Amino acid sequence: MGRKVTVATCSLNQWALDFEGNLRRILRSIEIARNKGARYRLGPELEICGYGCWDHYFESDTILHSYQVLAQLLVAPVTQNIICDVGMPVMHRNVRYNCRVIFLNGKILLIRPKMVLANEGNYQEMRWFAPWPRSRQAEDHFLPRMIQKLTKQDLVPFGDLVLATKDTCIGTEICEELWTPHSPHIDMGLDGVEIFTNSSGSHHVLRKAHTRVDLVNLATLKNGGIYLMANQKGCDGGRLYYDGCSMISVNGSTVAQGAQFSLDDVEVLTATVDLEDIRSYRAEISSRNLMASTVVPYTRVLVDFALSCRNDVLLSTSEPITWQFHSLGEEISLGPACWLWDYLRRSEQAGFFLPLSGGLDSSATACLVYSMCRQVCQAVSNGNKEVLADVQRILNRDDFLPQDPQKLCGQLLTTCYMATQNSSRDTYNKAQELAEQIGSYHISLNIDTVVNIIMEIFRVTTGKMPQFLVHGGSSREDVAMQNVQARVRMVFSYLFAQLSLWSRGMRGGLLVLGTTNVDECLRGYVTKYDCSSADINPIGGMSKTDIRTFIQYCIERFHLVCLQSIMAAPATAELKPLAEGQVSQTDEEDMGVTYKELAVFGRLRKMGKAGPYSMFCKLVNMWKEICTPREVADKVKHFFRKYSLNRHKMTTLTPSYHAENYSPDDNRFDPRPFLYQSSWPWQFRCIDQQVMKLEGTEGEQDFDDLV
Repeated sequence: MGRKVTVATCSLNQWALDFEGNLRRILRSIEIARNKGARYRLGPELEICGYGCWDHYFESDTILHSYQVLAQLLVAPVTQNIICDVGMPVMHRNVRYNCRVIFLNGKILLIRPKMVLANEGNYQEMRWFAPWPRSRQAEDHFLPRMIQKLTKQDLVPFGDLVLATKDTCIGTEICEELWTPHSPHIDMGLDGVEIFTNSSGSHHVLRKAHTRVDLVNLATLKNGGIYLMANQKGCDGGRLYYDGCSMISVNGSTVAQGAQFSLDDVEVLTATVDLEDIRSYRAEISSRNLMASTVVPYTRVLVDFALSCRNDVLLSTSEPITWQFHSLGEEISLGPACWLWDYLRRSEQAGFFLPLSGGLDSSATACLVYSMCRQVCQAVSNGNKEVLADVQRILNRDDFLPQDPQKLCGQLLTTCYMATQNSSRDTYNKAQELAEQIGSYHISLNIDTVVNIIMEIFRVTTGKMPQFLVHGGSSREDVAMQNVQARVRMVFSYLFAQLSLWSRGMRGGLLVLGTTNVDECLRGYVTKYDCSSADINPIGGMSKTDIRTFIQYCIERFHLVCLQSIMAAPATAELKPLAEGQVSQTDEEDMGVTYKELAVFGRLRKMGKAGPYSMFCKLVNMWKEICTPREVADKVKHFFRKYSLNRHKMTTLTPSYHAENYSPDDNRFDPRPFLYQSSWPWQFRCIDQQVMKLEGTEGEQDFDDLV
C-alpha cells in the first residue's frame, strides 16, 4: 500500500507584469519539483502576473495575459503527471477574485478564490478583489474560449472545495487566511483534509519571520497534517521585499526550510511524508476527533491521481529540523541588500551614487551596497548563472567575473563627500576611510562656491543677506542657510549620478541613494528635496537604534574597523558653522528629542493607534521612573507639534525599503492628513488637565468635563 507522498513548495522572484519572466520561473520550479519526485507543486500568491500589480488589476489586459500564461502552462510537457497549483486573478460573474488555479494533465481541477483579503498596512486587496463569501460552496465557472480549446472543458468548479486524490485530501488557503482567527485549515483538518497549502505574498519586516513560522507550525500542531507554504521573494517593483521563507511543516514541526534572503530567482523545497504519520497523530487527539464528528463537510473534487506510489518502502521520509533564524544585524544586512540588487538589475541602471557624509546613516547605506556585492559574489561562486549574467549586463562587460566584493563595489558604487565650510575634517576622513575599506569609487568636492553664489543672488535681489543664528541672524535665516546647503547637495547628486560614469568613459547612469532613517522621517527632521530626496532609500524604514545594531554587525562580520569611530561620534548634519573647527550641531539637540524616544513615539502613534492624549496616558506609566507627568506631557506635545508641522514632507518621501511597522510613509502605508492644526488645542488641553490632576493642582475646569 502506497502511503508516502512527496510534495513541493517554492519561492519565486516574480516581477509585476513580467509575464514572460514569470512564466519562465514557474516552469523552472515545476521542472525542479518533478525532478525531486514531487507529485504536487505549490507556488506563491498571484505568481502568474506578480503580486504587486496594484491598479493594473483593474485592467482587462492583466487577466487576459494571465490566461495566456496559464494556457502555456497547461500544454507544457513539464506540467504532466504533477498537480500544479498556480496563482492569478480571475473574473467570475463580473467580479474579480484573487485565485488559485489547480490543474493536472491539461485539465483544470478547481479554481479556489481567496476568502479573506489582506487590507491593512501595505495591503489593499479590497481595492481590487472581492472575497469569496460562501464557505464550503462553489459555482460553475465558464472558462475563456482559449482555455476551453485546450482543456476541452466548458465549466469548472469555482469556490471553496477540496481535492480528493486516490490516497489523500488536499485543501487550499491563500496568505491572509492563515493569519485570520478562524483559518480554513481548522475546519478542513477536522473534515479529514491531510495536506494544507498556502500561497503567500508576505513581505519582510524586521523580527517578523518567527511569527510566520509559528503560525504554520501551529496550524498542524493541534490538528495534525502537512502544511506547505509558498512565498514570493524579491522586489517585484515597489517598496516591499518579499522574503521567501517557504516551508513545509508536519504535525507541528518544520521538515523543510527555505532561505529568507537569497539572490536565487527560483527555490524549490520538497518533503516526503508518510500519510500514516498524520493519521496516527490525529488518532490519539480525542478532543479533535469529537469535534470532527460534528463538522460540516466540504464538497470534494475527485481526482483520478495519487500522490504516492505502490513501492515506497525504501523511500525515506523528511525529519523535523530546527528553524534557523537570522539575527537582527543579519536581517538588515541581507534583506535591503537583496532589494537593492533586484532594483538595480531591473532598473537598467549601471550602479548607485551615494552622498557619503561620514555619518552613521550614509555609512549604513554604503555598507548595504557592500553587503549586496558580497551576496552577488557568493551567488556567482555558488554557480548562479543568472546573477553572473546580470552583473555582466549591468557593467557591459562580458568578461567580468565578480569574485572580490571590494572590486565589484568599485564598479557599482560611487560615493561622494560634499563639503562646505561647516564640514569637519573628522567626517571627511571617516568618509574617505569607509570608501577605501568597502572599495567604492570615491569623490570629494567642495560646494561652497555654489552656495555662496545662491546667497549672493538673494542679496542682489532683495538687498538683504541672511546670517546664521550664531552670527546674529534669526532662526528663520539660520534654517534657510542650512537648507540651501542640503538642497545644493541634492542637485550635485543627480548631476554626478547622470554624468560621472560618462566622465570616466563608461556607459550608463546611477541610481541616487537616500540616507534618511525612519525616526527622522517621523519627526520631520529632513530638508524637503535635500539628500533625503533620491531614487530609493534602503534605510528609510529603519530606526536609528536598529541601524546602530547593523553597523556593529558590519564591524564584526565585515571587519570594517573604521565604523567604530563613526559609531562613537554624535549624529550631526554639519550645516551650522563650526566652533573652533569642531562640530557644534547635533541631531538630537536640534530635534529636541532622542532617537530612542522617537522610536517609542513612532510605535505608539502607528502600531498603538495613539493620539496625543492616549500617548501621554501610556507614557506617563512607561516613563514614571525617569520623568514627571509634566515632563512626559512636554515631550508628547513637542513630538506632535513637530510631527504635524512636518507631515507634508512625507508626501514627497523617497521610496524606502519597508522594514518597520511604525513607518510614517504617506504612500500606501500610513495615509494621513498633511495639513494639521499643529497646536492640537483640544488634545493638549486634555493632557494639561490630566497633568494637573496627577499633580494635585486641578484648575477651575474639571478634566472630566472635557471627555
